[in-house]
Amino acid sequence: MTAGAAIPAWNAAGVLPPVHPSASGNSSDRSPYLIDLFSLVDRFSTSPERRAILDGLLRYRAALHQVGIVSGFQWLDGSFTENVEILDNRPPRDMDIVTFADLNGINQQLLIENHKELFDTGCAKEKFTMDSYFVQLGGSLSSESIRRVAYWYSMWSHRRNGLWKGFLQVDLGPSQDAKARELLSFHGGPTHE
Repeated sequence: MTAGAAIPAWNAAGVLPPVHPSASGNSSDRSPYLIDLFSLVDRFSTSPERRAILDGLLRYRAALHQVGIVSGFQWLDGSFTENVEILDNRPPRDMDIVTFADLNGINQQLLIENHKELFDTGCAKEKFTMDSYFVQLGGSLSSESIRRVAYWYSMWSHRRNGLWKGFLQVDLGPSQDAKARELLSFHGGPTHE
């Protein structure tokens, strides 16, 4: 599946399907769905709460870019990617996000010390409405890195009630952000950057 492909519709259970509905069970057309930011904003700018969360995502990404984190990808999930308005009779409160980033020689310890709002889950949630987590890419593939990816995949491929579901992946690079910000503004979202 290529980035920018259409986001599948919610299934009858109100979640993104774990495998694209038109694909066979063993197809690689499955979660995480590789999409672009424009598609994300276009699909999910359906309420003031969702637009505010998308604004938080774009501000979070801008802050990552500003400190030099521009290479990698992000997994997006949580009630934001579900039809939570119907499932739980409420709007989404935040977006769950794991940033898999190549630090390109940036000192991780200094980043964490100097930019707590990006790496502390509580701070990121308060400032950006992102329930955020971070995994550093690069180096050799280790059993620990495989375990961490498997952990996030298993956490995010199911709702708390055990229902299997899909989630989304966007590129971390900044090339799509301005276009996504313009679309969010067009949909009535916040205009600050």
